[in-house]
Amino acid sequence: MATAISGPRVLLRQLRETMAEPLASQARLDKIVTLIAQNMHADVCSFYVLRDDGALELFATRGLAETAVHMTTLRLGEGLVGLIAKQAEPLSLENAPAHPAFAYRPETGEDPFLAFLGVPVLRAGQTLGVLVVQNREAHLYGEDEIEAMLTTATLLAEMMSTADFDALIKPGQDIELRRPRTFNGAGFTDGVALGQVVLHDPRVVVTNFVAEDTEAEQVRMRAALDRMRLSIDDMLSHGDMVASSDHREILESYRMFAHDRGWVDRLTEAIDNGLTAEAAVERVQNDTRARMMRSTDPYIKDRLHDLDDLANRLLRVLTGDGDAMGRKDLPENAILVARNLGPAELLEYDRSRLRAVVLEEGASISHVAIIAKSLGLVAVGQAENVVALSESGDDIIVDGGTGQVHLRPTADMIQVYVDKVRLGAKRRAHYLELKDRPSVTRDGVEVTLFHNSGIVADLPMLRDTGAAGVGLFRTELQFMIASRLPRLKEQVELYAEAIRLTEGKPIVFRLLDVGGDKVIPYLRSEAEENPAMGFRSLRLALDRLGLLRIQIRALLQAANGGPMKILVPMVTDAWEFRQTRLVVNKEVERLVHEGRPVPSRLELGAMIEVPSLLWELDHVLPEADFVSIGSNDLVMFLTAADRGNKRVAKSYDPIALPRLRALKHIVDMAQRYGVPLTMCGELAGRPVEALALMSIGMTRLSMSPPSVGPIKEMVLGTELLPIRKSVSAALLEGAHGPDIRELLLEWVDRQGLVI
Repeated sequence: MATAISGPRVLLRQLRETMAEPLASQARLDKIVTLIAQNMHADVCSFYVLRDDGALELFATRGLAETAVHMTTLRLGEGLVGLIAKQAEPLSLENAPAHPAFAYRPETGEDPFLAFLGVPVLRAGQTLGVLVVQNREAHLYGEDEIEAMLTTATLLAEMMSTADFDALIKPGQDIELRRPRTFNGAGFTDGVALGQVVLHDPRVVVTNFVAEDTEAEQVRMRAALDRMRLSIDDMLSHGDMVASSDHREILESYRMFAHDRGWVDRLTEAIDNGLTAEAAVERVQNDTRARMMRSTDPYIKDRLHDLDDLANRLLRVLTGDGDAMGRKDLPENAILVARNLGPAELLEYDRSRLRAVVLEEGASISHVAIIAKSLGLVAVGQAENVVALSESGDDIIVDGGTGQVHLRPTADMIQVYVDKVRLGAKRRAHYLELKDRPSVTRDGVEVTLFHNSGIVADLPMLRDTGAAGVGLFRTELQFMIASRLPRLKEQVELYAEAIRLTEGKPIVFRLLDVGGDKVIPYLRSEAEENPAMGFRSLRLALDRLGLLRIQIRALLQAANGGPMKILVPMVTDAWEFRQTRLVVNKEVERLVHEGRPVPSRLELGAMIEVPSLLWELDHVLPEADFVSIGSNDLVMFLTAADRGNKRVAKSYDPIALPRLRALKHIVDMAQRYGVPLTMCGELAGRPVEALALMSIGMTRLSMSPPSVGPIKEMVLGTELLPIRKSVSAALLEGAHGPDIRELLLEWVDRQGLVI
């Protein structure tokens, strides 16, 4: 019968010394399993590694047949070892062969061994392998022995992540953590980017695992916990934390976890077993992450992010580490990897070195995706677990077209994508050749293409794309990236610079559209259960007339006697548009009174993005100089599907029959009243969707700059009139007619269009 263990601290010191010895990799592993067997007073100690193909391979053993090393394998979930790897939980058995999952491997010679203890070797919550001890006599390993094995496994996981360990891996048999990984996400923009990972909130790398003085480590841990709790309390008491808000709820959950007795006890126990304070945090979070990742409860999975952030916060306190990489100090081909990101945070990075953005969350019409598109960045979202499995500096490929992200790609894969990038460069050169060609279909229908923009940095791209102007300039970005409300002079300077960079081409300035998912920290607002339909956009502006007047004043002054187009966002009722026009008229009178130049031509437009306005167009259109459709919000409200919720964002086709009928109604009404109509939503920049818009009579499309070339190529190759007849018939047939998207794709094939 097995006797008590010698103590995990003794074993950890021995393992650390062994890892420092100048031994070949296999010799080092053989010595490690021998040390573990001796310390645990076990007849057998074996170490299995999870390979890229999902097989668990016996890498080292003391007590089983040596000829079985690198020969014996088990599938994930097969046998006791496969079960531990799959469930990521320890397993202690008094009589292992009697367990229903036991899988006998005769070449190992394990027949005589009854007692069994196996623990997963984890890193970032991912199973790397399994560590096993066995004894001849029946014996149930206790909590102390399980804890000692788990602590030992923490050190083994760190060893497995080193380049030295790679020498043991046979070709095509890489370990789980550091192997090439492919994530299937959602492409937000087209294009391909190759570069190096920059973690937006990088995980602190623990380098010292074995404690010299456990009492000193306990003191460090208690002090770090106190400092972290105090910092959370300070943030909660900050003036901009309203009584109830999403930000406050997140911090409240942090505070709850930070004071959780069970979590603190596990940290203390890990240190008692010989780990440093930093390694204890890593060890406990590994175990927690492994359990929570395998939960099917979405609430528990959401809490995993909170715990990850809390553990990283505690590690930063322990190490005194700030951001591992500054926002400006980026590698030449930086690819930003984050759980989620706000537009302001993205704009903090050096855009000259940033090539792509990869998010675990987000939706294709979220504002960070829109900004990424505006900046010409490749962007992919919903790449689940990419943050935990990435390290800053890892090679990475982002394919916006397919939504795939390749982490640590092979040389062959890199070559494939290098060729794809070269092909993309040829296509961009081809689009550049098209920039001066009139955007007219083969049968003579003119389709005017504009840019959507939000920063002056992308306005010079008008020269490269040949777009007719800026159909939508989002003024709110200046407010979102500022630490305080921009003053009148600052706003005038921005708008004047935007006008200068358009070089005489028309530019439409949309009034401040904030609230909902576009948070401005210095504009206080109460928490809302449904912010997308709450106190936002024009509602906020009309309530805070001082804010609206200053912005309109800045726009009129920036025009400096030239033309000015102002777009009013989120008009829900005709009276709101009339109220805005009254404010504009008063500001024009103010200019006259002050002797300043007034715009030579002042146009005020309404943005159609709330369904109620569809039945009030006969009131709005006679009063508007132009109108624009914001399809992102309009489709969201028509389908009652939150565009930021990835579980429903893809559920409804925006050009399916009900949505296309609504858009056709707007087109027909605008034509009846002779009011220019532009589509400014994301639909305009996607070829099939743009073809759908053209087929219902929309001929003014505004999109992100990189989309202009592909859309123009599609326009030039299209014979539009037969497609219009076909789609009109389908809209009349209704449920008995063909699927609109399938119908359009048939026309794409028939006319050989490039999409």
